[in-house]
Amino acid sequence: MKQIFTVALLGVVLFASGVNAQVPVAEWEEFKAQFAAMSERVKALEAENAQLRQASRNTIKVEDLAATNAELDTLKERTTASSWADRVAWEGDYRFRYETIDQQGRDDRDRYRIRARPALVATVSDTTVVGFGLATGSDDPVSSNQTLGEGGKSKDINLDLAYATWTGLPGTAITAGKFANPYYTVQKSQLLFDSDFRPEGVAVNWANEMFFAHTSFNFIESDSSQSGKDDYGVWAAQLGTVLTPVEDTKLTLSAGYVNIPTKGEAAIYDEDFFGNSSVTVDGEDVYEYDYKLVTASVDLGLSVFDLPLNFYADYVQNQDVDDQEMGYMAGVKLGSAKKKGNWQVQYEYERLEANATLGVITNSDFAGGGTNGKGSTFSAKYAIDDRWYVAGTYFFDNKRGFETPGDDANYDRIQLDTGFSY
Repeated sequence: MKQIFTVALLGVVLFASGVNAQVPVAEWEEFKAQFAAMSERVKALEAENAQLRQASRNTIKVEDLAATNAELDTLKERTTASSWADRVAWEGDYRFRYETIDQQGRDDRDRYRIRARPALVATVSDTTVVGFGLATGSDDPVSSNQTLGEGGKSKDINLDLAYATWTGLPGTAITAGKFANPYYTVQKSQLLFDSDFRPEGVAVNWANEMFFAHTSFNFIESDSSQSGKDDYGVWAAQLGTVLTPVEDTKLTLSAGYVNIPTKGEAAIYDEDFFGNSSVTVDGEDVYEYDYKLVTASVDLGLSVFDLPLNFYADYVQNQDVDDQEMGYMAGVKLGSAKKKGNWQVQYEYERLEANATLGVITNSDFAGGGTNGKGSTFSAKYAIDDRWYVAGTYFFDNKRGFETPGDDANYDRIQLDTGFSY
């Protein structure tokens, strides 16, 4: 527009020079004044136009800034959500089982059962995690199995895990709440503790490349108004070592002590002593003994034709009694079904006398559960995938109540499983 105005002005000047001599002075002065006013008006319009263009640019910038801020807020929300997801993880397992039981003096029993144990684990900091888990089944302390049937009615869900673990010291884990059993058991032995047992209390575990240690206190009853005394629970301590005598071998040894002060106490669960001795005091059935347990285990791991081979044994003795006080298990295992396509077979022989350990928390499957049982177990397992397996277990030549003549019974049990972990 400035170029057009310049050309027009030049034309006017040239025209004016030609006509100046012909126009009276007064008219010429009036014309120049009008022209000057018009020139000022054009300048004002130019300035106003420039301001409008700048305002338009600013408006666009403000709108762009608002859009950018909105995108940043969205990214922050996504980052926060991603950060939360990174700190929290689901884990657990599911198992489907067919089971048949043949016990002397009773009708044979067949049933289908499931076990589901989902858990949520949150990382609170670099040294702290918190876990929360549920499980199928009843309030039985040593079983999360749920029998199917009853017209498809809804099944029970119970609290299985609720704990916090701190790992702020090298090789150390301190756990409080309701948690998976941290007591080392050789090849998942259930001589003392059933694999479904979840202790409640405080545990400290420590390990390095060669040694490991454990100590814990687990409540039987934490409410003194219910137990009639303070700190009614299980004290445990354990030491172990992992050695490599020669190449491709591993020797794991452990020794421990477990103190369970049950003498004079009522049955812990379901008004049953699960094979342990009881007496009647003031009209009430109570435990006859405490359980002051000395434990020991050994596991020798070898490699045969590129397959792991383990020979192992577990032992317990109750120092509070002089009779029916001992238990042991010895076994052999070939292979390891931890990865897709891998398999394992396993054989164990077990003898658990009536007062060798606390019956309510020992293996719930062997010889029908509890103490005062002996016999063999054979199992096989195959990994269809890294997190999917099929397995079979045969409890055979088992005998319940073998130390109480006239009350003993032969017992066989078969379990066929498929299971998944996540």
